[in-house]
Amino acid sequence: MILFILIGIPLLSLVWLVWANRRLKKLQPPRWVSIFITISIALLLTGYIWVILSRAEHAPKVSPLAYSFVLLWGILSLPLIALPSMVGWSIFSIFRKVSGKSDQTEAPESPPVDEGRRQLLGAVAVALPVIATFGAAAIAIPQRNRFRIREIRVPIANLPKDLHGLRIAHLSDTHVGKFTSGKVLVDLAEATNKLKADLVLLTGDLIDNSLDDLPEALDMVGRLDPRSGLYLIEGNHDLFHGPEQFGQGVIDRGFNLLRDETAVVTAKGHPIELLGIRWNQRGTPIETHIDQVMNEHNPEALPILLAHHPHAFDHAAKLGIPLTLAGHTHGGQLMLTPEIGAGPMMFKYWSGLYQKPDANLVVSNGAGNWFPLRTASPAEIVHVTLIRA
Repeated sequence: MILFILIGIPLLSLVWLVWANRRLKKLQPPRWVSIFITISIALLLTGYIWVILSRAEHAPKVSPLAYSFVLLWGILSLPLIALPSMVGWSIFSIFRKVSGKSDQTEAPESPPVDEGRRQLLGAVAVALPVIATFGAAAIAIPQRNRFRIREIRVPIANLPKDLHGLRIAHLSDTHVGKFTSGKVLVDLAEATNKLKADLVLLTGDLIDNSLDDLPEALDMVGRLDPRSGLYLIEGNHDLFHGPEQFGQGVIDRGFNLLRDETAVVTAKGHPIELLGIRWNQRGTPIETHIDQVMNEHNPEALPILLAHHPHAFDHAAKLGIPLTLAGHTHGGQLMLTPEIGAGPMMFKYWSGLYQKPDANLVVSNGAGNWFPLRTASPAEIVHVTLIRA
């Protein structure tokens, strides 16, 4: 699959470029249209080669700008616009030939055609994948430094009186790396601290993939005000380039990393037990991880499950865990509306508050990005307040 992607993106890009220039030759728009498309594809493929070569040891990092264009072209515009338009037009042309029609044949009753308008519309249609890539980049690039504070009140049955109003800063999926670095990390820490939450809980994907970004990510964690407690769990991206090195790096900096472990903290005078599960990278069912931490549960403490993947909620609800915090979904990343898009297509729970009898789940959209563009799924810090049901 990886080899197919490595070869497929440049090969299909060149195939589309040849097709696009053939279409433009028939349409005969101004020469600069063909030049613009050709130069654009050349630059995108140069960026693609840069991305591939940058994965080598000691290779220079790719700029976020170049990375944005490459991902937007290779993941969105090429498969979703360029290839379907090429295939669709080819099928249409075959149909016209089979039916006895051609590009040059017009029905006798057709009104006169504005040749300039036809050329313009045709050229725009052909160039749409490239136009869409640049347009999406213009939207995506400023998004990298934007996030919101999302307030969610969670009603919990039989919540101890002392814990009514307990506040949790839920920070997830910062993906420190190619799209999340520098000033935005300082801003995230400052915004989190302004919440003055009783607990600061991070539910995985602290880094995007490279362990080289871990020191900067941990610098951000170090800026957070722990107050009653600050705890982390791992996400899948944290483990890409060395699971043990990631864990040891976090622990060596003195931070609390829960890997199928529990921790009891006292907040507002009452014990709270944090149940942190590992990312099930070795194929272990997520239920097994939850059972393991629940075997250590202190019945005097309020349990809160920290799980990177929100599908942990189903088993957590069966076990009577009143609150689960999760991330991983990025709110769907590419959504038409908050309810329609990639989120519900890929996940049972993808953003916000979900409830079952005596159990609640809060899924964060995440504060950072592995992909440059978000639509209807803004980056966020979730400010959770517990209230008595």
